[in-house]
Amino acid sequence: MNMQIIARGWLVYALTSSALDLAWVTLSFMLPSVLFSLYGGVLADRLPKRRVIAWAQALNCAATLVMAAIIFSGDVAFWDFIWFGFFNGTVLALSMPARQAFVPEIIPERLIFTAMALNTTGWNLSRIIGPAVAGLLIAWLAGGNKTSAYGVGIVYLVIASLYLFSALTVLKVDRPGKAERNRDGDSLSDMQEGLRYVIAHPQVFALIVLSILPFLFGMPLNTLLPAFNQDVLQGHADDLGYLISAMGGGAIIGSLLMAAMGDLRKKGFWLIVSCLGWGAVTAAFGAFDMQFIALALIALIGMLSSWNMSLNRGMLQMAVEGHMRGRIMSIDMMSHGLMPLGVFPISLVAEYHGVGAALVVSGCALMVITLLVTFFLPSVRRTLWAD
Repeated sequence: MNMQIIARGWLVYALTSSALDLAWVTLSFMLPSVLFSLYGGVLADRLPKRRVIAWAQALNCAATLVMAAIIFSGDVAFWDFIWFGFFNGTVLALSMPARQAFVPEIIPERLIFTAMALNTTGWNLSRIIGPAVAGLLIAWLAGGNKTSAYGVGIVYLVIASLYLFSALTVLKVDRPGKAERNRDGDSLSDMQEGLRYVIAHPQVFALIVLSILPFLFGMPLNTLLPAFNQDVLQGHADDLGYLISAMGGGAIIGSLLMAAMGDLRKKGFWLIVSCLGWGAVTAAFGAFDMQFIALALIALIGMLSSWNMSLNRGMLQMAVEGHMRGRIMSIDMMSHGLMPLGVFPISLVAEYHGVGAALVVSGCALMVITLLVTFFLPSVRRTLWAD
């Protein structure tokens, strides 16, 4: 997935030179989270989770091979990335709740925060290795020719092989991920029960709100990074790989800090502080056009975002009862599908006022709205002092 961010972003921007088109591709990937995540939660509570995860990776492998063939044909178009993004996003929406709900079935409750942090560390290792390999492959194979898609096609073949390896590997997990509910029940009733659970539990509601805000105003950086790299930093595909790898390196530091501080007191307070810090550093990143400063700042963004997400996921896992976990994780993921509501306004600012100005606006918006929900939502205010 992290290799795909580089390959997709580089080729789409080379084809269209439009920050807004990058946002459309992101929308195609995120929209299924809104449409299908709730049903993914039902699947997570009704089916063996290991099977759901393995099938998801196998389907992504097949779709990626098709996309590679289209790229090699020389007829790849902007709309190919739209349908492929929608398919990837749908598979992710149907399988991610199972992945997240699987964790407490493998890890003792007392180790949940450490486990979530170490899981984030593993994920962030791929954020270093994947983008660097993808960027260097594209730069090397394309030979500096920005109209060549050959390097991107090779990257997609590598991605397909990794999806296949993942599907085969997850089958080696020795626990199937037990079904919590009868699969013959009413799916709509199960979804409604999950939504009622969130409303009835203020801490769960607050944690979901605090996970939405960074996705709205912190994550646009990921979408606009190819444009920022090319237009502001004057970089190429390998430079984009270095930026995302630096973000991954910072994220590893953040997740390891979280793993070392699994018994951290006042977790709610630090969750909100990390949101504010994420916004401040994003705004600073948009204000500079020097590559070495950009690398340092994006590493700090990676650290803060990783710490924030590990804290939020750990607190959410602890706050939810086992029989509801798949559906609550799906509601959390569905809320992340709202990311285009932040990406599109920020992308419009980028289109008319430049990518740097857009990222400054994005970071400031994250800080201001975090403060507003903290002061005006009682459930978030109570979470501020939660352990």
